[in-house]
Amino acid sequence: QVQLVESGGGLVPAGGSLRLSCVASGNIFSRSAMAWYRQVPGKPRERVATILSDNVTNYAGSLKGRCTISRDNDKNTVYLRMDSLKPEDTAIYFCATFDAHWGTPIDWGQGTEVFVSS
Repeated sequence: QVQLVESGGGLVPAGGSLRLSCVASGNIFSRSAMAWYRQVPGKPRERVATILSDNVTNYAGSLKGRCTISRDNDKNTVYLRMDSLKPEDTAIYFCATFDAHWGTPIDWGQGTEVFVSS
């Protein structure tokens, strides 16, 4: 099982930017597809972005066009850069390893909270 640790969340004013980071344990990171999800309390967790081992990316939801997923295999880290943040982007953001074949998450991090003030 891969251990994932997110960081970079916090309080940001509307219109601001944040970069979230997720460090993965183990030595299979470079071969792993990764994903970012987010969840608002009381609502289902939704996928925000995925990045495959060959750096092919995919975006979904309302953050599409305002975020960029990237990875640094030397650091076992996946990033999510978010720009032009809105109050409705307030959520807990989770990193996950991702089964690209089935389109489903595998391992989860504990999440990092993002709060966008109006």
